[in-house]
Amino acid sequence: MSSPHLLLVEDDEALHRGIEFTLRQEGYDVTGVRFAAEALAAVEKRAFDLIVLDVQLPDGNGFDVCVRLRESTDIPIVFLTASDSELDIVRGLDLGGDDYITKPFRLREFLSRIQAVLRRRSAVRPARAEAAVLQSEGLTLHTAEMRLSKNGQDIPLSVTEFRLLALLMSHPKAVLSKEQILQQLWQEGGEYMDDNTVAVNIRRLREKIEDRPNDPRLILTVRGAGYRWNG
Repeated sequence: MSSPHLLLVEDDEALHRGIEFTLRQEGYDVTGVRFAAEALAAVEKRAFDLIVLDVQLPDGNGFDVCVRLRESTDIPIVFLTASDSELDIVRGLDLGGDDYITKPFRLREFLSRIQAVLRRRSAVRPARAEAAVLQSEGLTLHTAEMRLSKNGQDIPLSVTEFRLLALLMSHPKAVLSKEQILQQLWQEGGEYMDDNTVAVNIRRLREKIEDRPNDPRLILTVRGAGYRWNG
């Protein structure tokens, strides 16, 4: 079994060397770049299992890179940034990031969160060909392919969005609390997540699948209790 291939996008030379060395020591295959343009070019040339993406880059920022990447790929993205502003964290998740690590960070925590995102990605790809197809209100979720279509048109989802939608659709009419969702979706590394993470991903899903995201009909908020799939 081949080692996961990671793309490291970090312009600080010393930090870049330290992270790359640590990842290689843990058995990862690492491609390192320092510019936004290099990151986009690298993804076009070969497949990666995860991208570690610095927000502040010499020729742009990681948020813009994430937007570009989400147009064509669902590769998990873990942001690195010196800012611990809640607005920045929410923005990163809102754009399709799978996790957000603020500098300075402890290397063991960093590795734990990288491993958690990779495990979540592996968990969403069922090993058996007869994996379920979930259908509701014109939506078809192909779990084996990690693909969603609405009335026959494909809708791109991040790994986290896919897992969340699969969880909701597989429990129709049931009210799932934020704690239950966190436990199911982030069993590994869940100690780093909070209620806001769930709310951000719920909002992203609504924007993609609801006809009127501000007046949702499929994903309902049950005040004080959680969320319910109404399809």
